[in-house]
Amino acid sequence: MQWETVIGLEIHAQLATQSKIFSGSATTFGAEPNTQASLVDLGMPGTLPVLNAEAVRMACKFGLAINAEIAEQNVFARKNYFYPDLPKGYQTSQMDHPIVGKGYLDITLEDGTTRRIGITRAHLEEDAGKSLHEDFHGMSGIDLNRAGTPLLEIVSEPDIRSAKEAVAYVKAMHSLVRYLGICDGNMAEGSLRCDCNVSVRPKGQAEFGTRAEIKNVNSFRFIEKAINYEVQRQIELIEDGGKVVQETRLYDPNKDETRSMRSKEEANDYRYFPCPDLLPVVIEPSFLEEIRASLPELPVQKRERFESQFGLSSYDASVLSASRELADYFEQVNATCGDAKLAANWVMGELSSLLNKENLEIEQSPVSAEQLGGMILRIKDNTISGKIAKMVFEALAAGEGASADEIIEKKGLKQVTDAGAIEKMLDEVLAANAEQVEQYRASDEAKRGKMFGFFVGQAMKASKGKANPGQVNQLLKQKLEG
Repeated sequence: MQWETVIGLEIHAQLATQSKIFSGSATTFGAEPNTQASLVDLGMPGTLPVLNAEAVRMACKFGLAINAEIAEQNVFARKNYFYPDLPKGYQTSQMDHPIVGKGYLDITLEDGTTRRIGITRAHLEEDAGKSLHEDFHGMSGIDLNRAGTPLLEIVSEPDIRSAKEAVAYVKAMHSLVRYLGICDGNMAEGSLRCDCNVSVRPKGQAEFGTRAEIKNVNSFRFIEKAINYEVQRQIELIEDGGKVVQETRLYDPNKDETRSMRSKEEANDYRYFPCPDLLPVVIEPSFLEEIRASLPELPVQKRERFESQFGLSSYDASVLSASRELADYFEQVNATCGDAKLAANWVMGELSSLLNKENLEIEQSPVSAEQLGGMILRIKDNTISGKIAKMVFEALAAGEGASADEIIEKKGLKQVTDAGAIEKMLDEVLAANAEQVEQYRASDEAKRGKMFGFFVGQAMKASKGKANPGQVNQLLKQKLEG
C-alpha cells in the first residue's frame, strides 16, 4: 500500500520583549535560577497581571506579515493543569478568540518549487517554568525564570506532506520572525520550539489518520529525523495490524527514536474559561496601520528584489535572503564593489566556508563587508587574480591588515600584467620543458587540451601565482601554436 504523510506544526516563538507578558520581570536567558520570577509570575494571592503592550504589537506584526486576519477583539483564557513548573496551576493563553486568525506562508523547496502552507491561528500565551533533572540525585529542581515569558504559538494547517517540507516551513518561519525582530530564533536556548503533529493515511484517502504529537523539537535536523522515524513507526504499526493511538511523544536524538510520553489531552481536559483578571484586548485599525507602515522588507520580497535588481539566480537569491543579517552584509559588499554576482560568489563561498569552520554567525565575521567589497574591487581591476584573492581573504580573516590594499602592498601580491614580463617568463618555461613542447605540437586537439593545463600550471608556478591568468593563457597559446 502507498502511504501519504500528513503533518501540522505548532511553533512556539519566544517574543523578544524586555519584560514578561504580565509582569515587569526580565526575560534575559541564562540568569541564576529563580532570580527573574516575581510575585505575579508565581501567582501569589492578591497579585494582578498587566498585559505587555509590546507583546501585542509583535503578535500583530507577525499577523500582518503572514496576511492573516487580526481579531479586533481577542480574549485571554486560563488553561488549567497541574505540573511542578506551573506555579499558578493554570497557564494564561488564548483559546476561542486568538489575536491572529487564518493566514499563510509560502515556502521554497529544494527543487525550487513553491508551496503555500496555511496557518490556522497564532495566539499569545505565557511560558511555564523549567524542570531540571541533572545534579539533583533522584530529585528534580524547578527554575521559574522562564515562567511568564511571552510566547506566540503559531499553528499550521495540516498541509505539510513530508519531513523536508516541514523543515522548509520551520526555516521560513525562523527567517520571518527574525526579519520582523520579534524573536531571536535561538533554538538551542529554546527561543523557537516546534511540536510536530504526524499522521499517515492510504494515498487517495480524504480522511486523516490518527495523529501523534512530538513535543519540543529544537533543531531543523531533529525535526526531519523525528518526523521520518514517526512516519515509519506508524506505517509499520498499521501494516502489522496495530492501531496508532493519539498521544504525545518525545524525540530522543541519541537513539534517533520517538517514545510515548502521555496520552493526548483534549481541550476540554484543560477546562478553559476566560481569564477573570484580564479584559478583552481591543485592536484599533489605527494601531494596525501604524504597525503595517513599520514592516521591514520581508524574506520573499527581498529574494524577488535580489533576482530582479541584481540578476541573481533563484538559488543565490534564496540563500542570501534567508537571514536579514546575511542579506544586509551582501548588500554592503555589493555597494562597495558594484558587482552583485562576484559579491554573491564570495559571500556564499569563501566567507560562508570560513564562518562554518569557525562556527561563527555573520555578525561575528572577522572580515567586514567593506573589506570584502574592497578586495573584490582589486579582482575587478586586475590588481590581483582570483587565486591571489584567496590569500588576501585569509590574511584579512587573520587580521593581518585593515584592508585588501594594505595586504597586497605589504605582501607584494600585485598581479603581473606587463605583457613583456609575462612573455619573458613563458619563454623560460617553454625552454625548460622543450620535450613537452614537441609532444604538444605533435598531438591531436584532444591531447593538447590536457597538456595545455600543464604549461599553465608551470607558468603560474614560475610567477608565484602573480601573472594575470588571462594573459598567460592567451600568450601561451600563441607561443605553442606559433
